Amino acid sequence: MSYEINRENGIANRGNWSRLKKLMQRAKAGESLTLGFLGGSITQGCLASRPNLCYAYRVYSWWCKTFPQAEFRYVNAGIGGTTSQFGVARVEEDLLCSHPDFAIVEFSVNDDSTEHFCETYEGVVRKVYTAKEEPAVLLVHNVYYDNGANAQLWHSRIGRHYHLPCISMQSSIYPEVVAGRIQNREITEDDLHPNDKGHELVADVIIYFLEKVLADLDQTEEPEQELPKPFTKNRYEYSVRYQNRNMRPVLSGFSADHEPQENITDVFKGGWYAQKKGSRITFKVEGKGVAVQYRKAVACGAPVVRAVVDQDEEHAVLLDGNFPGGWGNMLELTTLTEHDSVKKHEVELEVIKEGDGHGMPFYLVSLITAR
Repeated sequence: MSYEINRENGIANRGNWSRLKKLMQRAKAGESLTLGFLGGSITQGCLASRPNLCYAYRVYSWWCKTFPQAEFRYVNAGIGGTTSQFGVARVEEDLLCSHPDFAIVEFSVNDDSTEHFCETYEGVVRKVYTAKEEPAVLLVHNVYYDNGANAQLWHSRIGRHYHLPCISMQSSIYPEVVAGRIQNREITEDDLHPNDKGHELVADVIIYFLEKVLADLDQTEEPEQELPKPFTKNRYEYSVRYQNRNMRPVLSGFSADHEPQENITDVFKGGWYAQKKGSRITFKVEGKGVAVQYRKAVACGAPVVRAVVDQDEEHAVLLDGNFPGGWGNMLELTTLTEHDSVKKHEVELEVIKEGDGHGMPFYLVSLITAR
């Protein structure tokens, strides 16, 4: 079944096409180019029946078919259930190390529609946009198909600020669902993750835009402007992620996990774990803010931990390692403190409620500082 999607409405912001046109000219010349995709579970390809049916691979396939003389490398850096706050801390290791010439950034259904995630999203965008390869950056806003929710209100402000193309499913696919011309279950099983048909529609909206750029390739584009000053406080652009490979905290009852990580979606690796009440782990770091990543286990019975920054017990944060009724083990990211200047911090985590012996231990995946 084919659907009449208003793909033109999907162009939420035209942006500047200079980098995209240069990239297409390079593709026409037969160069070797890398196409990167950074985002959450939709970018990863969740609910696509095969990896090559997700929207990211379909967009990659368009480049391959459109420019057969070129050689393209596909890098999918999507990790399910993760926000741009984690994205900015991992973008160098998971994407920029591959030297992308084209990059899609997709976090609009993972981030909440708040100023905080506007700031973390700006950190990701600045990181990718200012990479030495000067990649052509395309921002994609996916949507919840039951209520139209996403973070596009805030994310699109970043797109306009940096004159970047923004492609929206909220203004292209979702209106067809609201009108009843597309039934939710035809394109998604859970009102969020597209099935094969849904991924095809997402890719079609993106490809429609790319074909507009291609059709305009011989027209002179306005010169790319200098990098503007940050739109937000931009405390997250230089985030640093600490795991046991690059940090040696003081351990008392916690143990380091040295099992090898199979791929970037094998997220519960490289951290520290504990089960017994009273177990502690202490870090000394510097940053404008501190956040912790930990596992919330769907099989309940895991410990509960208290996190304290700079011995400030009044503002201690509880980290519950349990995810009752959840869809699976979740990689949770909790901000402990934020500041406008870099400060030294002591961060201590202590198990205050022991696991029942049947559940998983508490697993601290990483500590992330905003620099």
